[in-house]
Amino acid sequence: MEKRPSARERAQPKKVHVIGCGAIAREILAICKTNGLDHIDLHCLPAIWHNTPEKITPGLREAIARARENGFERIFIAYADCGTGGELDRLCEEEGVTRIPGPHCYSFFAGNADFAKRWDDDLSAFFLTDFLARQFEAFVIEPLGLDRHPELRDMYFGHYRKLVYLSQVEDTALQEKARRAADTLGLEYEYRFTGYGDLTRSLIEA
Repeated sequence: MEKRPSARERAQPKKVHVIGCGAIAREILAICKTNGLDHIDLHCLPAIWHNTPEKITPGLREAIARARENGFERIFIAYADCGTGGELDRLCEEEGVTRIPGPHCYSFFAGNADFAKRWDDDLSAFFLTDFLARQFEAFVIEPLGLDRHPELRDMYFGHYRKLVYLSQVEDTALQEKARRAADTLGLEYEYRFTGYGDLTRSLIEA
């Protein structure tokens, strides 16, 4: 005789396999903990792909296939477009999955609507998130070779006017790191606390 699920089992949401960027893993876990999203099963891809977006779509295709092999029916992509030039949206359509709305993490952390409203003023802005404030050397300075050739700074950043730190948590140590990053790049410094923005709603609705 087939065993029927208990009332408690029926009340629990189905597991959702979230495939996300490693650069927002800490934020996803914090949102899950705060909102009781125990049904989310998180798998993150390398954060360094932030610098090589051509790896994102093929990597996600493989991760989706593995998730389905492991029996997951519900899959959510915790990436915005992230420099894939629409390739990620084409993959989502082919695979029948959804992703976080928005062009990149700066936008969904700020709130896509609010980010779009400020776009004209932010055309000359270089953005940091909490992750990039923590990993500024590893994800900005070293990949661009500025640790070895600081004279290249103005070639890379001469068209920027300011560094805008979009912070997810209010942390004075991270704010100081971001301020030093602005000084290193020769840019004005601007701080905006965003919290988790649209990421929270996206995960709750996944």
